[in-house]
Amino acid sequence: MTPTNTVIAVFADHAGADAAIKTLASSGVDIKNLSVIGKGYHTEETASGFYNIGDRMKFWGSRGAFWGGLWGLFFGGVFLTIPIVGHVVVLGYLAAAVISAVEGAVVVGGLSAISAALFSVGIPKDSVVRYETAVKADSFLVLAHGTAEEMARAQSLLRAAGPLSVDAYVGVVEPSTV
Repeated sequence: MTPTNTVIAVFADHAGADAAIKTLASSGVDIKNLSVIGKGYHTEETASGFYNIGDRMKFWGSRGAFWGGLWGLFFGGVFLTIPIVGHVVVLGYLAAAVISAVEGAVVVGGLSAISAALFSVGIPKDSVVRYETAVKADSFLVLAHGTAEEMARAQSLLRAAGPLSVDAYVGVVEPSTV
């Protein structure tokens, strides 16, 4: 297993998460080392759905442009329904860990697939519960992983983007080795 560092920022809305992803990418952070997690749509929307167009995804609803645009940037993603949390989209490197958690029916102390995926890469259980709560409350998570110096730069860029919180984790497991 390859140890790495991870930075997780919580944003109050999709616009903040979108701006942060674009800032990180334009500042040279490899898009393969980024992930974004958030709800797919609001339950009060009348039209909700998605379909695959090659390597792009089309979403309907108030966040359709946000998710559809990001889907094309990332190399993997998953749209799933998690009890109590609702419909959630995970794009980027963490999507593989979420899929592994779902396929393996991973249950880590009653955590959801998202929390189990975060826990499986080394994020402490008390933190993953806080991140799941943030997603339930309609916030968005932006994650980056890499070397200590890359993550110090990513953390600085994320702090400048105005998140609700930014946390750094040292020595977590490389998601591709989970």
